Amino acid sequence: MTRAGTAGDAVAQWRSWAASTAPADRRRAETGIRRAYRLTGLAEPERVVWARSPCEGVGLVRALQDKGASVREVVRSAPWAAERRRLHEELGAAGWATHWADTGGRLWDLTQALVDRIREGVLDELGGGPEVRLVLLDAVLGQHDAPWLAAFPGREGPLDGLAEVCRSAGWWWPFERVAVVCERPSALHRDEAGRLDRGDGPALAFPDGFALHAWRGMPVPASFVEELRTLTPERIRSEENAELRRVMLEFYGYDRYLADSGARPVHRDETGTLWRIDLDGDEPVVMVEVLNSTPEPDGSHRTYWLRVPPATRTARQGVAWTFGLDAAVYAPLRET
Repeated sequence: MTRAGTAGDAVAQWRSWAASTAPADRRRAETGIRRAYRLTGLAEPERVVWARSPCEGVGLVRALQDKGASVREVVRSAPWAAERRRLHEELGAAGWATHWADTGGRLWDLTQALVDRIREGVLDELGGGPEVRLVLLDAVLGQHDAPWLAAFPGREGPLDGLAEVCRSAGWWWPFERVAVVCERPSALHRDEAGRLDRGDGPALAFPDGFALHAWRGMPVPASFVEELRTLTPERIRSEENAELRRVMLEFYGYDRYLADSGARPVHRDETGTLWRIDLDGDEPVVMVEVLNSTPEPDGSHRTYWLRVPPATRTARQGVAWTFGLDAAVYAPLRET
């Protein structure tokens, strides 16, 4: 196996840990926490307290009176900085940049977006006061530290304890006498672009009921998701929030909405049919209905719906736009 192949396999493994919804392996996580303390010369925490979500974890951190001072800087920040400095000196600036792009950089965007959404969700749930924000920023991210940990070769070193927690559990908070550690999510649903996405329940859920709802990455209320299953054209038209109305249209289906709302075509030619949906307080939805000239195995012809700019006036202009062409030069081949 090539070194590139080995690196790719390692990144895939870290990605699986970052996205895991399996129950935490509490024994391994606690072993990792205690090792993380020992590797930095600290005494092990007197006890490890479990929370069912980051939201519950923040509540526990705020309520515990005997936890002592935070040791995050010693347990997580300093060892990571030392390892990064060591590898940077070993590889050089250009080598480090390439190495990061091939390892942690491949996980960063998706994982960081999820971390940001969890923080926002906790702030919404508990209130956005400065104390809650500080507790959230003081968390070690457990499974969501995978991008950082993926960037370091698998060798015995000061990050071993942190890596074990990453493989075994969710977010955690290290204090002098107590460590608070969270369960992983119990459900995680994302679209092909990696965005939180689910139309029939929470896109991200934890065992205590803390959950985030989203459609194509856009945060939506839980009640809104429940309503998607009973949508009607009238309900879609009456929605005042333009962003939520777009979500409704995507979920309901533009073609279905056109049929059920009695819409009429605004233009038709040999390339297809142009439809327009006027929406109050928002730009109109303009689409071209195109019949695929290549038959399906059963002899039928599939219909495609192409969303085009609101200023589109003819079907030809719309189809040409999807190919990056002007309507005057677009000349589709015709089958004979």
